[in-house]
Amino acid sequence: MADATPMLETRDVARFFDVSRPPLQRLLAGEGKRMLRAVDGVSFSIPKGTTLSLVGESGCGKSTVARLVVGLYSPTRGSVIFDGRDLAEARADSTQRRRMQMIFQDPYASLNPRWRVRDIIAEPIRAFGLSKDKAEIEARVGQLLTQVGLSPLDGAKFPHEFSGGQRQRISIARALSSNPEFLVCDEPTSALDVSVQAQILNLMKDLQQRLGLTYLFISHNLAVVRQVSDRVGVMYLGRLVELAPAETLFETPRHPYTRALMEAIPDLDMTGRQRIPVGGEVPSPINPPSGCPFHPRCPLANDRCKAEIPAMMPARGTPQTLVACHAVEEGRDRMGAPLVEAVG
Repeated sequence: MADATPMLETRDVARFFDVSRPPLQRLLAGEGKRMLRAVDGVSFSIPKGTTLSLVGESGCGKSTVARLVVGLYSPTRGSVIFDGRDLAEARADSTQRRRMQMIFQDPYASLNPRWRVRDIIAEPIRAFGLSKDKAEIEARVGQLLTQVGLSPLDGAKFPHEFSGGQRQRISIARALSSNPEFLVCDEPTSALDVSVQAQILNLMKDLQQRLGLTYLFISHNLAVVRQVSDRVGVMYLGRLVELAPAETLFETPRHPYTRALMEAIPDLDMTGRQRIPVGGEVPSPINPPSGCPFHPRCPLANDRCKAEIPAMMPARGTPQTLVACHAVEEGRDRMGAPLVEAVG
């Protein structure tokens, strides 16, 4: 049974980027600074041994959250807590820093093409001082390659000699080499063929069960998310709009944006049910709309939605779901009905 103590917790985390023109050009044009709100007030926790997935459209802030929780970006506001310690404090301690690793999206870009695989995997072992004995390091690299389904003999090869799926296995072996407890997986299967995706996902689930790993999984693929997740968070324009157990979210989505995402999944049974597609474009994070960020595209929006930012709270009827939506709070969403009926 998974430990209920959070491995990672974010509290009102925000990250803004200054995208202003140079000061002289701003002065001549009479304009102020322009801030891009990539992440704007995200809070969640991940119990040890579990998987939280973040989903949403491109540009919603998923990957920025991933970089915030491993310390590649510092938050503009809020805090990240890693196993009870502030992330900045934990990152300053190498024994804590080695406990978290990241698996990147593109296995073709995340491996040094000039290094042999054995050196790529051994680098964290040397960097964290886990071993200085050459024979011991070589044995550990062989063990890691075997663990991810490759041969120890593959350590002598270069990355270009492997397929995409094999390269991602090497990336996973590198991430595991420092004996981490927490892995951030930033769309680790999106660059791979569907059959290879299944192999990598099965490998990651097996490693989690055997090693007790905790995952933050970033993806836009709902089928992948359903397979790997214990809980799922849906992001829109830098904010979490829904957070729920995986099966609850897929069986009974509550936020209008989540429901629209689910209704976009192809209907293989050809039931002919009417759907409402998500209209319009995602607003600019430089100039986000007032009130609920989804209201310009939401079929259930009213005047309150345009003026007041909804808070995350337990949803009516599904208290295990946290949702930021005035329509759900007011009972206007007609839970369980197709979105088109809720509008009607």
